[in-house]
Amino acid sequence: MSTPFLQAKSISKVYPGGGGVKPTDLYIQPGQVTAIIGASGSGKSTLLSLLYGLLSPDSGEVQFKGERIWGPEEKLIPGHDAMKMVTQAEDDLNLFAKVWDNVAVLLPNTDLQAKKEKTERVLKQLNMLHLAGKRIADLSGGEKQRIAIARALVTEPEVLLLDEPFNQVDTSFRDGLQEDIRQIVKDTGLTVIMVSHDPAEVLSMADTLVVLKDGEILEAGNPRKIYNDPESIYTARLLARCNMLTAAEAAVCGIKAKKTQVMLYPEWAEATTSWRNRKWMVRQVLFKGFYEELLLENKGVTLRILSGQAGKYGEGSKVALKVVKYLEY
Repeated sequence: MSTPFLQAKSISKVYPGGGGVKPTDLYIQPGQVTAIIGASGSGKSTLLSLLYGLLSPDSGEVQFKGERIWGPEEKLIPGHDAMKMVTQAEDDLNLFAKVWDNVAVLLPNTDLQAKKEKTERVLKQLNMLHLAGKRIADLSGGEKQRIAIARALVTEPEVLLLDEPFNQVDTSFRDGLQEDIRQIVKDTGLTVIMVSHDPAEVLSMADTLVVLKDGEILEAGNPRKIYNDPESIYTARLLARCNMLTAAEAAVCGIKAKKTQVMLYPEWAEATTSWRNRKWMVRQVLFKGFYEELLLENKGVTLRILSGQAGKYGEGSKVALKVVKYLEY
């Protein structure tokens, strides 16, 4: 039997005021992106710090390739040597030094040619080579975040940990950065573990999704499967602005529910202009670019659905409702 790459065995970390991580087992697959999601205070960052060795667990242990990861009480510089962590903070950057120097400084001077090649390679991977001569202070927030990631990657770690790294990055810049990280994972076999609150990030980047609630793992697995068939309402609400209905409200939508609660993603229902059953009033139309969100109302029930035909439905118009899929809890 092969040795697990990175695993947490019954680890816990509970804070005096509450919060943290309850006894948890977690296996991280190498060469993949694992995303940890959960509501604020669910223990996401605590779990990430335990995996890295920034925190010591109250019980259990974290192992990397079969060896226990030391905590800060045992290691002078906390954090495993084969891993690097990037957060939202820019504290490690020398704002008045050039981009090139900020990255290259982490490499030894024993082989200057190798130092030059590694610095150039990582800046190319993150599409930042053209900014090599600029000062960090002159960069945008998104560019600074790329440099922070470049600094983490230049020493060629086996695991990259990202704690909300795209939180303050513009959407257009964030998408490109996510694509670059996915390509680096594909090209190098890097293992990435990230914490995020943004469903768009985890669904587009992650190979494995881990859902935390109150310090416990509710479910873990393929993001597509978890999105389409979440085991809990909590997970569904994390991943989308879903419609939550009582059995009585579901009946207004034509759903005969056997359980007490029904979950319906906005894309699981559609408005139609059928001449029959046009009982739903379009209360609001929210323009989203290539699609619209419609807020429908019928008998006191409000439903959020999507329309791929911008401008087709006006506020105040009557439509029929067609439910394609729903889940009961």
